[in-house]
Amino acid sequence: MADFIQDLADDLARDVLEGSKDLGDPYFYEQVSKVIGASSPTLQEAFMTSIRIRLAERRGREFLDKALAAKRSGTAMPTAPRDAEKGGH
Repeated sequence: MADFIQDLADDLARDVLEGSKDLGDPYFYEQVSKVIGASSPTLQEAFMTSIRIRLAERRGREFLDKALAAKRSGTAMPTAPRDAEKGGH
């Protein structure tokens, strides 16, 4: 059952993040999360985990793209955020 829930949640997360672009609302997933949570906190938790993972992957990929572009053009490399343990946010 856990795989089924995760698959449902991840499919929805992918669709919601894509739909957020069309809606012009990068935080639309928060509203979807509330709708899900009203019926299934278990699905809501899996959905939000998928959202966080997909957003983190997107940020990581953007950082990689910027770093590679900087290397190719000879400009300054982007700076990664500081670790929370080292005083970052």
